Amino acid sequence: MRRARAFMISALALLALSGCMGRSGPVAMVQPQSGLDVLAYSAPAVSSFDASYKLDTGDRLRIVVYGQEGLTNTYAIDASGVIAMPLIGPVKARGKTAAGLATEISGRLRNGFIREPSVAVEIEAYRPFFILGEVAAPGQYAYVPNMTVESAVAIAGGFSPRAKRDEVTLTHATIDGALRSVVPLGTLLDPGDTVLVGERWF
Repeated sequence: MRRARAFMISALALLALSGCMGRSGPVAMVQPQSGLDVLAYSAPAVSSFDASYKLDTGDRLRIVVYGQEGLTNTYAIDASGVIAMPLIGPVKARGKTAAGLATEISGRLRNGFIREPSVAVEIEAYRPFFILGEVAAPGQYAYVPNMTVESAVAIAGGFSPRAKRDEVTLTHATIDGALRSVVPLGTLLDPGDTVLVGERWF
């Protein structure tokens, strides 16, 4: 009798523990075999900046179509604001977010090419910013998120001796045109912005 009771208690304990471990079915883990598979099967974390960022000419994108190595590649947005992909041809990217572009590509592939396409778009490199005027090395530079006017000046070698150091002119390109304003050094830059450091008057 005691043995039967002990067996019942053990069985109930095992059932309770198995319930605590979760009720989902078996999970198949696919071990990535290459760098491409790592990208495909472990989606990169998307920053809040990337989530709201509007794509434009000069941005370079890594587009992964799961299970379709011929479509998975790095694509640059050209001067007309589009990318050219195999099968579906030109896709407008300008003004879209990365998620919006992924949805567009998925829809185009679903229309007669792939039954259930799964697409991920990652920003591999942002379009550059430009800095002109009274800095040591004016020119075009790679953009990184959270860059300020002050850090842009530092990347360009710092102010020249004649520079006006308290404020600069910032030009921001939009779909509707360019916005130009005088801003303090702590102002955040966007990809494609142009910073103009003026000359001070003695």
